[in-house]
Amino acid sequence: MHAHINTTALMGVEAFLVHLEVDISRSGIPAFSLVGLAEGAVKESKERVFTALKNSGFKLPPSRITVNLAPADMRKAGSNYDLPLALSLLSALEVFPVSALQGYYTAGELSLDGSLSPINGVLPMALKAKEDRAKGILVPEANAPEAAVVQDLAVYPIKSLVQVVSFLSGEESIKPYEPDPGLTSSENENFLEDFSEVKGQENAKRAIEIAAAGMHNLLMAGPPGSGKSMLAKRIPTVLPPLEFQEALEVTKIYSVAGKLSTEKPLITQRPFRSPHHTISDAGLIGGGQYPRPGEVSLAHNGVLFLDELPEFKKNVLEVLRQPLENGAITISRAAISLHYPGDFMLVAAMNPCPCGYLTDEKHTCTCSANQIQRYTSRISGPLLDRIDLQIEVPAVEYRELKQGQSSTDSRTMRERIQRARKIQKDRYSGLHFSTNHELSGNWLEKYCRLSESEHEFLESAVQRLGLSARAYTRILRIARTIADLDGKEEITTNQLAEAINYRFLDRRSSE
Repeated sequence: MHAHINTTALMGVEAFLVHLEVDISRSGIPAFSLVGLAEGAVKESKERVFTALKNSGFKLPPSRITVNLAPADMRKAGSNYDLPLALSLLSALEVFPVSALQGYYTAGELSLDGSLSPINGVLPMALKAKEDRAKGILVPEANAPEAAVVQDLAVYPIKSLVQVVSFLSGEESIKPYEPDPGLTSSENENFLEDFSEVKGQENAKRAIEIAAAGMHNLLMAGPPGSGKSMLAKRIPTVLPPLEFQEALEVTKIYSVAGKLSTEKPLITQRPFRSPHHTISDAGLIGGGQYPRPGEVSLAHNGVLFLDELPEFKKNVLEVLRQPLENGAITISRAAISLHYPGDFMLVAAMNPCPCGYLTDEKHTCTCSANQIQRYTSRISGPLLDRIDLQIEVPAVEYRELKQGQSSTDSRTMRERIQRARKIQKDRYSGLHFSTNHELSGNWLEKYCRLSESEHEFLESAVQRLGLSARAYTRILRIARTIADLDGKEEITTNQLAEAINYRFLDRRSSE
C-alpha cells in the first residue's frame, strides 16, 4: 500500500516542494525506515506520530513502513512533517481515499493526544502553495491567520488529527479561514514616542530626516546622556509604512525565525532591531548549526540600531560589510549555501572616546591619545566608509531642556520624508532600486550631475579632507537626498556643503 502528500521544506526564507511518500508492506519483519536526508526533529517524528495515532483511535498493524522525503538530496528539518506523515500512513491504510490528499499542501506538529501545535515557516509554505496553484493548505489552527495573509489561497485551520481525517473522509466540512482585514492594516500605526519629545538636537534631527528619506546609514557620536539612543528609538516614527510586498518579505523572515506573533499575522511596521554588543557574528548575520535569520535579516526593510558601536567585537562588525553593500547575506556551508535578505538602514551610536567626554566642553576628558586611537580603531575604515552620515551629537544645554516640546515632530518629518521617497520612486521607476542609498556607477553620474562650479567645490573638499572614493560617492548620494527633500532637481553647492558637514569623522581626522 502506497500514498504520498505534498509538504514543504525551507532553504533560507524560501520554501521548496517536498513529496512525502509512504509504503506499507505486511511482508517481512515489522520495521520503520525514514530516508531523504532528515535531521533530528524529523527522525523523532515517528514516536510523536505513532503515539498520536494510537491516542486518536487509529491502529497501525504490524508492518514494514518506509517513508521517503523527496528530493532526497535536500536537508529536511523541523517538526512540520508530523501531520503529513500521519495522513500518508492513514491514507495508505485506506482510512480515507488516497485521492483526497491530492492538491493539498499540509504541515503541522502533532502533540501526543493528536492535537496540532503551531510551527515556523508557514508563510513561505503558503506562498509556495499559491505559486503551485494548490487546492488549499491544511495547517494548525494557530497558523491559519499567518497563512491567510496570502491572497486567493484556501487555508483550512486544523485542530486535531481526528478532525482532518473526518474532513478528508468527507464526514466533516471545514470552512477556509477568513482573515480579519484590520490585522493586516498599517493605517492605525500608533507610536508611543515622538521626535517632539526630544529637546534640542535640531542638527541631529535634520540628519535623521535625510537618512530616512534616502535610506542612508547613520552614525551618531557624542558624550553620554546627549540623547543618541533617544533619537534612534524614534526613527521608526518617521519612516514610511511598509508596502504590502515589503510587509510580506519581512513577515516571511519572522515566520522562519519563529518570531511572528499569532495576534498580528502580517508585520506592517518597519522593524527596529537593537542587539546587545555581546552578540556573536552568527547572531548578527544568521547561521548556526541549524541556520536561522540573524538580526540583520530581522531588520530587513527597517532599522538596525547598534548602540556603543566600538564595544561590538571587531569580527562581528566586519561581517556587516557584505549586507551593507549588497542588501543580502550569503551563508556558505559544506553542503549548502543559504541566502537571507538584509536590506536595512544602519543606525549606530558611539562615544567619541572611552570616557565619553572628548567633545564635551563641560567635562574633562581623561583619555590619553593612545586610548582614543585604540578605541576608534575598533571601527575599520571600510566599515566607516559604508556609513553615509556621520554626525556629532553634543550635550544638551540647560536652556534647551527647560523649553517645552520641540516644534519638530514625527508627523511633520514623516510627511517630508514620504514626499522625498515618492520623488525617488518615480525617478527610479523601472530600475532595480527605489532610494538614493543604492545609487552607484552610471546611475550616480546620471542622477547626481554637477555643474563645473560644484565639481570644483567638491574636489577642493575631497582633497582637503582626504576623502576616499567611497566617501565621495556617499556625499553625492546625501546631496541628492537633500535636494529631494528641498524639492529641487539640481544639486547645488549649498546641498554639497551640507552633505560634507555630515561626514564628522572625516572632518575631525583632517584637523
